[in-house]
Amino acid sequence: MNPDYKFCPRCASPLEVLPLGGRPRTACTACGFTHWNNPLPVVAAILEYQDQILLARNAAWPPRMFALITGFLEAGETPEQGIAREVQEETSLHVTDTALVGVYEFTRKNELIIAYHVKAVGEVRLSEELADYKLVQPADLKPWRMGTGLALADWMRARNLPFEFLERPGA
Repeated sequence: MNPDYKFCPRCASPLEVLPLGGRPRTACTACGFTHWNNPLPVVAAILEYQDQILLARNAAWPPRMFALITGFLEAGETPEQGIAREVQEETSLHVTDTALVGVYEFTRKNELIIAYHVKAVGEVRLSEELADYKLVQPADLKPWRMGTGLALADWMRARNLPFEFLERPGA
C-alpha cells in the first residue's frame, strides 16, 4: 500500500497514524484496517550459465547498468520455485540446480531479498522486460554495496574470489 494513501481501502474513512505493534502504523479507526508495511519478498539469482554468470540489463536502465535476475515471490510458491520461474520468464533458461546464498534486507525499497546461486541450461531469449545481458567470468564480477550486490559479494567470498565493491551497478 502506498504510504501516501489518505483513505482506508476497505471503508474509505480517513486513515490515521497510530502506535500499533510498537511502531507508528497507518490505520483506520472506523473498520480496524491496519497497513503493516511489511517488506515484500524478492528472489534473486546469481545465474550460472555456460560456466559464467549472466547479468541482465532492465529495459528502463542506463546502457551500462547490469544486475542479477530478480522478481517478486508469488503467492503459493516456494522461493526455489519463484527463482526458477523468474529465470525462465526473463531469460527462457531452465534451472537445473539451486542453492541458497542468503537473505538480505533492501530497506530503500522495503524488500527482503532471498538470493540463490542457480545453474541453468538452454538458449537465452530475453523477455521484453530486459534489454540486454552479458556473461561474466566469476573472478571478474564486481559487486555493489546494496541489495543483490551484497549477495554477490557473499557468493564470491565463499568461493575465495577476490573482489572490490563498485559504488553502484554498472559503474
